[in-house]
Amino acid sequence: MNEIQLYPCSVEETLAFANIEHSNPFQCTIAVNERDTSNEVNHINNIQYIKWIDRGAELHCDAMGWTRERLLQGGMMWFVARHEIDYLAEATASDQLRLTTWVEDVRRVKSWRTTVIHALRDQYTEVCRCRTLWVLVNLETRRSMSVPSEMVDAIDPLHKPRVTKT
Repeated sequence: MNEIQLYPCSVEETLAFANIEHSNPFQCTIAVNERDTSNEVNHINNIQYIKWIDRGAELHCDAMGWTRERLLQGGMMWFVARHEIDYLAEATASDQLRLTTWVEDVRRVKSWRTTVIHALRDQYTEVCRCRTLWVLVNLETRRSMSVPSEMVDAIDPLHKPRVTKT
């Protein structure tokens, strides 16, 4: 099995990149392996980016105190409703990569998250940018549920939350 190797960065290790809207984003280093590339050429497989994006979101929630275990104990889980992903430059197995993610906003039952992956070259190169729509689901009913206010506070959205019906 291909283990996803993302390692959260400390605040001191956080790099400043252009076009990062959040003042306190979450960052991870990505350990790239040869098996992350396509079979034909030394080029990161597109599916691998999705795996990193998902794992980065999980690690960010963990760091904010909302682990999968805590979510399961509360009978809830975040599910992806949509990915909007742009591949902006090529990355290879020899690149050092950094994932940066933050929550854009929280609405009553859903949340938009942005994730950017950079190659750490002489000049930082943005290789991938993704917006993901997450929906919080009640695991018993399998229906969307309101995001708890303590979760909203913990995940520190970029924009003021809209958690009640208007």
